Amino acid sequence: MSLDLGLTTGPSGGAPRAPGRLGVPVTAAEALRYLTDLGLWIDDRRKQLDAIDQAALNAPNQTDRDALTHDMTVSMALWKAISDRYELLRVTFDSGRVGAVQAEQLSTLIWGRLDVTPGAGRDAARSRTPSAAEGALAVSLPEACRLSDAMTSSLRARLALEPSSLDIGIRVKAIREGIERIRDQITLAPAGAARDGAARDLVGFEQRLFDVTERAKRGGDVGGYLGPLEIDVAGKERDLIVAASRRHDDERDAATARRLMTELAARGDAIRAMQTQCLELVTPAPRLAVPDVRALGSVPEDPAAVDALLQRLALVGRALDQAHETYARALTERDELVGLLGALDAQARASADITADERADLAPLKAQLESTLAAKPTPLVRARALMAAYQSYLHAVTRKAL
Repeated sequence: MSLDLGLTTGPSGGAPRAPGRLGVPVTAAEALRYLTDLGLWIDDRRKQLDAIDQAALNAPNQTDRDALTHDMTVSMALWKAISDRYELLRVTFDSGRVGAVQAEQLSTLIWGRLDVTPGAGRDAARSRTPSAAEGALAVSLPEACRLSDAMTSSLRARLALEPSSLDIGIRVKAIREGIERIRDQITLAPAGAARDGAARDLVGFEQRLFDVTERAKRGGDVGGYLGPLEIDVAGKERDLIVAASRRHDDERDAATARRLMTELAARGDAIRAMQTQCLELVTPAPRLAVPDVRALGSVPEDPAAVDALLQRLALVGRALDQAHETYARALTERDELVGLLGALDAQARASADITADERADLAPLKAQLESTLAAKPTPLVRARALMAAYQSYLHAVTRKAL
């Protein structure tokens, strides 16, 4: 699920708009424009965070400093993840040398999750992420930039870092834009208590903004009302962004589980057919249980249950791999013995060094081998012993002149 950020480029307007969407290649021109704007945004955001960090350290109240620690940790982790992804984008862009492969890679780097590093597993990426920021990094690059905008706005408001000369109208406009983005997010949320709660919060924000603007029209001081409203709107927007990303992950996991169940069911059927064939053709045949993934039932709705199902599907997959390898090995050995007998017989017929008496010795060995290999099921232990005897005698009589 990609989000339409609706943002303009520049520090005052938020992060730059990302080109395309997941799966849609990014052209060289689009990448150049986005990387230029994103680089400026990253530099400006770092300066803002440094100023916020210094202000937080200088806060007179220890309680206030402690309360800001979590959001500062998440904000800095977000900035670092965005900066790291920006560097990967620059390397892939390679000064404009963008072919079809690079265009696909750019799209994946922009719209893929930040907590999954290309070339590394999700667990490995998570191990390098501060625990406070794990949820915040389960988003794409554009979502992370938007989340950083919201959190930075919230931190600045809490620390009263907005310039005193900033026009009230600009702050009201920014709040109104945040409210509209929240409205867009709510429409994407599934029906339920969470969506209803967010809708109630939206109505409350709109009422508070209306009260602020009416008070400003009457000439009243609204500075004390704008700060808390900015904080609340930014926090709700942040929560909705993260929730949307998690829903996307849950939907993707459920789709993955459904696909795996279909694939594993087909593999299981094929391996059971191979098992039946092996039991008919060779003895002693291996006897391994071949699990049927259908016994696990359908894919559940609960995300935690889906995660548990994916773990069980991984176990089923490994069990099927082992059964497939075991039964295939037994059948392959029988086929290899049949092929080897044909090759050795051809060698014996073509050799001029074998005497008539020696051929008379080979004949019953060959007959026993042919009879043994033709039996169903084929006794593999006997077949191996007879093949070793036949092969050893043939080797001896064809090498006697050496």
